[in-house]
Amino acid sequence: MMIKKEMLIGDIVRLKPNSIDVLAKFGMGCLGCPSSQMESLEQAAFIHGLDVDKIIDELNKDEQNEEKLNKEKQNKEKQNNEE
Repeated sequence: MMIKKEMLIGDIVRLKPNSIDVLAKFGMGCLGCPSSQMESLEQAAFIHGLDVDKIIDELNKDEQNEEKLNKEKQNKEKQNNEE
């Protein structure tokens, strides 16, 4: 699932546990605080003075790589079936 800026921090962490490391890397170390459960990624980035688009790119990097690998695999399978 691709992460979007409207998503709540708490939901992001539940969906992608590895997001904790990414968010901490950007300086969002307060993931356990109550407000993080009700705060969107966009709101949290604003409060911390961060670029939400850079955070989203990093959070979705694994997902984008996985999609690319799946497409490549499908293309190879298609080529093998045509031969």
